[in-house]
Amino acid sequence: MDIEGYAKRALRKDPSDETGLEARLASRILEIKNISSDRAHEIAAAVICEAKATLHTKGDVLNPTVSGVAMGEFGVGSRGTGDFYVHSKLGEVIGKTDAVVDSSQLDDSGVVKLGDEYLVVTIDGIHSRLSDFPFLSGFHVARAALRDVYSMGARPLAMLSDIHIADDGDVAKIFDHIAGITTVSELTGIPLITGSTLRIGGDMVIGERMTGGVGAVGVTSSLTSRNKTRPGDLILMTEGAGGGTISTTALYYGMHDVVDETINIRFLEACEVLLKSELYKKVHSMTDVTNGGIRGDAREISKTAGVKMVFEEEKMRALVNPKVLSMLELLKIDYLGVSLDALLVIAPPEYADEILETIRAAGVAIDIIGRVEEGSGAEIIANGETRDFAPRFRESAYTPVKKVHGEENPRDFEEMRAAIDRAAEEAINKKYRILDKINSGRRK
Repeated sequence: MDIEGYAKRALRKDPSDETGLEARLASRILEIKNISSDRAHEIAAAVICEAKATLHTKGDVLNPTVSGVAMGEFGVGSRGTGDFYVHSKLGEVIGKTDAVVDSSQLDDSGVVKLGDEYLVVTIDGIHSRLSDFPFLSGFHVARAALRDVYSMGARPLAMLSDIHIADDGDVAKIFDHIAGITTVSELTGIPLITGSTLRIGGDMVIGERMTGGVGAVGVTSSLTSRNKTRPGDLILMTEGAGGGTISTTALYYGMHDVVDETINIRFLEACEVLLKSELYKKVHSMTDVTNGGIRGDAREISKTAGVKMVFEEEKMRALVNPKVLSMLELLKIDYLGVSLDALLVIAPPEYADEILETIRAAGVAIDIIGRVEEGSGAEIIANGETRDFAPRFRESAYTPVKKVHGEENPRDFEEMRAAIDRAAEEAINKKYRILDKINSGRRK
């Protein structure tokens, strides 16, 4: 619970009711912390004091940019059209860079030139619903970070971690989480070499919630970024059993045995054989099936490369782990709209057979699931019919709470999008005002 946020919301609503607010806040604190009533009131009073001091600030640096649109209502982090839109605006706020691949290209990793090679950098956040399962969250986020580096045609060299645990979380969560990360590290030989450990919000967030991320760096001489996809290419996909998303589905629907299906490094093994054989140099593009499932990846690749993606549903279905697919179908969850943790390899037709043979020889299933054409957008061929293959507002609802929120666009989507456009523009303008101020001071 964010007790600072609780206090600020109450003060904005009724600044004169500090006594009532202190009582309510002390009551909330006592629901979580095993302390005396006097101690809870002491904490509450101090929180209110700090909240008042920062409630009304002035100046560019202190005044936050406000859109009036909440993260949840616009679907940020839910891997659908709302989330993708916000990520496209991030590229605008960052602005033009000298990077070979940056955020404007919607890849999961960034790339800069390093002599005759490319340095690939990525970071992935842990799955928010795996806070109570630190080992699992560590395993899957480490695997995700390495996937993103491998997907650029790079060999990962090292990992770093960032862990934040709320005030009442058990210290052992740190160890459990690191054990999950380093299980992947030892399986792959890619070391975890540094990181940070903090509390979420310091003293202002109580409870046991954990969040954080794992970053990875790698190098390559030949990139396989999404923007290299070309018309005429074939789309290949490896088997997928899911990671954090599928584990979350299994956990929160009480189908816990399915979690075991996700504990593997087959994606990384497939990438490693492509690198060792140097076949990756014949590949145009690689990506992992994560953000909003294949629906989301198809949309991002199409937009970035300026091509049309055509998929065969029957071929994709056959590559989904049977136990995972059975669970998703039982729960009426669209398997094309969730993260499967499969590898997409997009390559010229003349290299397809060699790629298939090499990856299958490593014990990983793979098949051709589609093609790239001139045009834009994505299509799927299912039961002989060709249909549009667009992402929904949110990824497939894969927990009971997500089903309540749904997957469809809110009625005021365009209004919210306009507010987000204005906020992004304001943030850009603020950046340049502060840059001008700093630079003018340096010139004096």
